[in-house]
Order: sequence, then C-alpha cells, then structure tokens
Amino acid sequence: MTPLRAALALACLLSPLLARAGEAHDPAALPAGQLEVVARFDGPGPSGIAVTPAGRVFIGFPRHAENHAGMTLGELVQGRLVPFPTAAMSLPSQAPDAQRLVSVHGMTTDAKGNLWVIDDGKRAGVPGIPDGAAKVVGFDPASGRVLASVVLKAPTLLQDSHMNDLRVDLSHGAKGTAYVSDSSFGTSPALVVVDLASGRQRRVLAHHPSTQPDPGFVATLDGKPMRYSARSPSFPVGGVDAVALSPDNGTLYFAPLSSRRLYSISTDVLANFDNDEATLAAAVRDLGEKGFADGMDSDAQGRLYITDSEHDAIVRRWPDGHFDVVGRDPRIVWPDGIAATDRDVYVTLGQWDRLPGFNGGKDLRQPPYLLVRLPTDPAGPLSAAGAP
Repeated sequence: MTPLRAALALACLLSPLLARAGEAHDPAALPAGQLEVVARFDGPGPSGIAVTPAGRVFIGFPRHAENHAGMTLGELVQGRLVPFPTAAMSLPSQAPDAQRLVSVHGMTTDAKGNLWVIDDGKRAGVPGIPDGAAKVVGFDPASGRVLASVVLKAPTLLQDSHMNDLRVDLSHGAKGTAYVSDSSFGTSPALVVVDLASGRQRRVLAHHPSTQPDPGFVATLDGKPMRYSARSPSFPVGGVDAVALSPDNGTLYFAPLSSRRLYSISTDVLANFDNDEATLAAAVRDLGEKGFADGMDSDAQGRLYITDSEHDAIVRRWPDGHFDVVGRDPRIVWPDGIAATDRDVYVTLGQWDRLPGFNGGKDLRQPPYLLVRLPTDPAGPLSAAGAP
C-alpha cells in the first residue's frame, strides 16, 4: 500500500469517529501529505540531516542529551548506518577533541555539494565544553577528506553555548563563511559568523530581539500547554536555532526556538567583520510569524520548509509570504533537522520534548526514532488547513 493510500485508509477509519451526522469536525485531526519512513533508529536520537545533490544521506546523533557510545555522524547506506568519515572520527575515542567529532548537531551542504557539520562539543554529564571540542567541520563526501576544521574559541564560544545549526555561504570569503546558531544551554544566544579560510570568528546580535526567546512564550506539545521558563524549562527552549540561506546566498533566515517570529538579514552585511552591532541590528528584518519551529531549510525556488512541533507538521513559506502544509502526521513528534532537495524534504524526528529532564525524570520517548521524507510538490499543494 502506498503512503497516500495508507493515509486515505486511515482517514476513512477515523472519519466516522470524528464526524457524526450534523456535527462539525477539525480536518487538522487527519494526516495530510505523503509521509514515507526512510529509516528507523533504535539507538540514540537523530538530529541533523543533510542530503547531497547525488542523494547521499548523512545524519547526526549528538551527545549533549545522552553521552552515547554510538557514532555521532553517520551515512545511511542501503538502509544501514555507517560511521562517517571513519569509525575513528565518529565513534568515541581517546583522540584529542579537536581531531575527532564529539557531538554533531546541525549539518548542511554547500553550493558545491560538500558536507558541513557543527560539532557542539557538549557531552551529557561533562561540565562545560572542553577546548577543541566545538568546531565547524567540512568534508568532501566523495573521499571523506576534511576540507576545513575551525575550532570555536572564547569569546565566540561560551561555556553555556549550544552550537545548534549552520549554513555555509561560498559567496563570501576566500573559502566561504559559516553562519552558526548558538541557541544556548543557558540564557546567552547569538549568531556566530566564521570565516572558513582564516578561522576568524565572532558572536553577533547577542542582545538583539531577533536572537532571543520571547518572554512568556507558550507552546502546546503532546496536547499540553507549556510556558517558557529559563530557570526550569519543561520542554526544549532557547534562542536563535533554525537557519536557512536563500538560493542566491544573499539572505540568511533565522528564528529563535522559543518564539514564533521569523527574521532575515543580508549576508553582505552579516559576513562583513567590519560592521558593528548597530549596523547589523539595522539590517535585521522581521518577517512576521512562522509558528513554533526547531528546523528550517530552503529550496531552489526560495521556499522555506519549517518544522511545526505543535501541529505534528511540516509547513512551507513561499517567497510572497503565504504558507501551505507539506505534511502532517501524528508520527511527526518534535521534528528537528530538515533538508530540502529538488524533490523531497527529509526530517529527523527526535522526540526531544519527551526527554527525562523535561518529564520529572521519566523518559517518554518511544523508539524507534524516525527519519521521514515528504515530496515537496505532490499532485497538488495543501492549504494551511490541510485540504487539497
């Protein structure tokens, strides 16, 4: 049975329960789109996802929530995970932190199809972030060769930093510029800009509203309204998190995790290390609301694909500002990493809001964790209400 037929069959089964004669029902209670499960993971939860132009799929398994003994960066090869680029670099070892991958979180590909990851350097149970652990690393997918490795250092790196996601812009700098979101494990979020040729780096917009959580923010997860609290978080919270580049690399889109707003800034302004904070702040644009999102990516048409944890959905923002629904399914529990290709959007489902730390010490996650895929342009787009 195809995913579409399965969704229709489920809709037929649920419809009598949801809509009795003469009674209204909410169409958002039914699945929408054509979700396909690409892989299931019984080990640690997945986060970052990147898909090369050749269709190779890479997945990150960070260690900041669980200091696991598995690989932190893997490639999905014929349905099974293989450590990338080598077992020695991806699995725990005695090698110096600067020479291996500690905790791969976000990842992306650049315009040449190279793979880039942000190693947040954080291991659960280990205080702070050791020297050399947090870094931006680029790989040639064909050979596994390290193209660049830029260690993040103070004052760019803070001991409560949560280097979360990144995008790499090859149009600025001799070897490109990385834009990293530091959503912070504490209360110190910021964007981080890294020149990949020289290693020059800095924190920017650290006190601007565009990178900060919204005070009093409320999210509804698993049917329960939850209020943001920096001192006692009851669900994953933080500052600037989701990032995406426009197709021409001219604009960086970004958004705090504990916020519904979407922002943008010109990369001409952001990549220029001579620009001061006032110049950067003046270049930020508030693009309005986009929902409660952890991950975001763009396609060649400039459409933004945005995870929607509150509605078990993936939504899409078009260049003119209107939204539609790419897919909605009860299995989309805390969609995290997202990667858009010319045909599909891939999403990791980490169930991070169900971690023991947010639920009185009880682990509510239900393995296996999923990597799913939805077509970006099926038979017809879905409206914001989910109807064809």
